[in-house]
Parts: sequence; structure tokens; C-alpha cells
Amino acid sequence: MMITAGIQLAYLSSAALFVMALRSLGQPTTARRGMQMAAFGMLVAVCATLVDQRIVSYEWLVVGLVAGGIVGYPLGMWVPMTAMPQRIAFSHAFGALAATFVGEGEYLHGLHAETLSHGQTLALSFEIFLGSLTVTGSLMAFGKLQGILPGAPITFRGQNLFNMMIFAVGVASLVWLVITPYDVTFFMVILVIGLLVGVLMVLPIGGADMPVIVSLLNSYAGLAAVATGFALDNNILIVVGALDGASGFILSMAMSKAMNRSFSNVLFGAFGAETGVGGEGASATGGDMVAIDADDAAIRLAYSQRVIIVPGYGLAVAQAQHQVRELADLLEKRGVEVAFAIHPVAGRMPGHMNVLLAEAGISYEKLFDMDDINERFSDADVALVIGANDVVNPAARTNRSSPIYGMPILNVQDAKSVIVLKRGRGKGFSGVENDLFVSPKTNMLFGDAKQSIAQLGAEVKQV
Repeated sequence: MMITAGIQLAYLSSAALFVMALRSLGQPTTARRGMQMAAFGMLVAVCATLVDQRIVSYEWLVVGLVAGGIVGYPLGMWVPMTAMPQRIAFSHAFGALAATFVGEGEYLHGLHAETLSHGQTLALSFEIFLGSLTVTGSLMAFGKLQGILPGAPITFRGQNLFNMMIFAVGVASLVWLVITPYDVTFFMVILVIGLLVGVLMVLPIGGADMPVIVSLLNSYAGLAAVATGFALDNNILIVVGALDGASGFILSMAMSKAMNRSFSNVLFGAFGAETGVGGEGASATGGDMVAIDADDAAIRLAYSQRVIIVPGYGLAVAQAQHQVRELADLLEKRGVEVAFAIHPVAGRMPGHMNVLLAEAGISYEKLFDMDDINERFSDADVALVIGANDVVNPAARTNRSSPIYGMPILNVQDAKSVIVLKRGRGKGFSGVENDLFVSPKTNMLFGDAKQSIAQLGAEVKQV
């Protein structure tokens, strides 16, 4: 009795730590502390579970601990920030796979012991279905983000109807298994359909929408954990799963709002296809991109009073965050006021740019969210856009036929002049032409962002 009470008290403490961690993660300045609280809460929960009387053998737990450490350390220490979105998707697959295995084990145990009830079978069915679709869905998202699979939507005629029919068969099998818990055939059907739904759900979604999908899959993994908690009568799994599921869903909603997209449009809209019709370097509004040399760009920056830097995924790909900090320091030494404008969906996951710039030692006080910085663009002498595309595209406000029309954007076009660092003249990740790039006040500095920024820094020193 004392052991059981101690376990429940530890679970309660873990739940409180998780809630406080989520609150801390809402601000960049407290995010590190939030992660530390979450990690400690998980340690408490794991230790409490290890003293549970239902555990009769620890040999396999030790094997799992060692294997998890061997796999987890490289994923945490060696994966660069540019690959963090796909690493998160890969981690979701592992978590969902664990939930799926637990569900399978519990079902087979109850099957042989003949102890399956309708309620337990319902929980296990949801666990298997949500867990299995999260496994394959996360692996598909990983493949698209990593470039193993095509980033563009993969579609075929009648795809949405076919997907809905497959999903309906899975739901019908789930209902029938709850009615007849010992019918193993329907248990296997649920597992197979769940794996298939995960693949079919992500195939028609373009790479530009992967952050929303990864967050949504995280929500599914949380719901699978809730079902696991009900099946095992484990309170901490129920609490943690509910927090994970709710936060993942809320995050998906926030990202959809930041792109002016609905869930139905994300899931069924096939966004991310090549939509532009103009030639290379052209725009829907006409005009061509005008190049600028690094020395001319450096002079413009050095003699400015206010510069706003807009980072995007291109900065992450080039791993140019340290060069950006050095350039900002050089400009500030000349008396230039430097600020960083962060769009909610810049990069490939929420907070991507914040973490990347903080890693380079840039103060959080210089990082401004879209709502806080937009009014300041009109006072900026130069807006320096580094690898950003859709989040600065004026077509989101002016072109009703554009796929991103209505998406909130940074007011880069209001700056007195704009310099865009871009690798080439092609379209962005979503395939949408950018009218900002052919604006009369915009000049393009082509090349690798890391090298271009290093050149700018060297030229600023010479001014």
C-alpha cells in the first residue's frame, strides 16, 4: 500500500512538472528551464514506474535503457539544427511505435488469459490505430523533410474518397472488435489499416505543410498514450498523453492560423505543388530580379540607421547563424540599430529561428515576433532577408489567386530598401512566386547565405 501511494504521489509531482514546463516553453527566455523541468518530471515518472510491483523482470528494461541511450545520444547531440524538424518526426515514430507495441502486448496477454473486457478492448483498439498511423505518418514526414521522398504532394484521382473509405473500414473494424474482443482478425485489420492510413494521409501533403503535420501527428501520439494509460490503468500516461495531445493540436491550429489555412485545406488541399507559371526569375506581376554585389550591399547596410534582419529556412540550411551575429555586431558598433523579425512559421518548425539565433549568441531582446515588428519596417532603412520566401511575399495580401492569399506576412515591402539573400532565382519551398523579389526597391544578393554574409561582414569592416 505504501509503495502504491508513493508511486501515485510521484506521478502527481511529474504531472505538475509537465504543466509548469509547458508554461515555461511559451517564452524563449524560459524555454530552457521548461525543458529541464520536463526532463526531471519524466525521470521521476520513470523511476516511479520501475518500482511498480507489476514489474517482475528488469533484464529487458536494462536492455531497452542501454539501446535507447545509444540511439538517443547521437540524435540529441549530433543532429544539426537544420535537421531538427525531421529528427522530431523520427522521434514521434519511435514514441508511437512504443505505444503500438504496448497495445499489442496487452491485447495478446488479455487474449491468452481471457481477461479482455469491452472497455479495455476499446482503449487498446484506439491505441493500436492511432499509434500505428502515427508511426508510418511520422516516417513519411521524416522522408519528405529529409528529401528521401518528394516534397511535392503525391496525388491520384479519387484519393480523398479512397482515404476516407480506408479510414471508415478501420473505424468499423474497431467497433466490431469492441463488440467481439477475442476476434484476432479484426485486431490485425486495425493494425494494418492504421499503418496504411498513416502513409496515405501524408502522401498528398506538400513539404511546406510538414510542420503542421508533424505537430498533428504529435497530437495523435499523445492520444495513443492516453489510450495506453486507460488500458494499463496508469494515471501518468493519461495525464501526459492528454497534455501532449492537446498541446500538439493547439500548436497545429496556431500554425494553420499563421498561414491562413484550415485543417481541411492542409490535409486535403495538396498545397506545395508547383503553382507558378512564369519563367525563372519572373513573377506573376512581371519584372525581373535585380542583383547587387556584396560591396554595394555592405555600403547600404553600414550607412543605415535601422536594419531589420528577416531569417528564414535558407539561413538554417546554410548554417549561417554565427555569421549573422557577427554582421549584426559589426553594424551595431557603427551605431546601426539592428533587430530580427521572426515569423511564426519561419523555418520548418515553431521556434526554429529563435533557437537557431539564440544558439549563435543573439540576445532574445533583439528577436521580435511578427505582431511586434511589423509597424517598424516603415522606419527601417534596410530589410535584410536571409533565405525567407513565403513569409515576406506581398502576394499574400494583393493576389487573390495566390495559394498563400490571406496568410499574415512580415511587412518587409514597407522598408526603404530590401536586400534578399538567395541561393538562386528559383521558387521557394512551396513553389509560389514572390513579388517582393522583383520590386523596384529590392536587390538580390545571390549565393550561399553563409558565404554572402561573411562577405558582407568583411566589406562592412572596410567601409
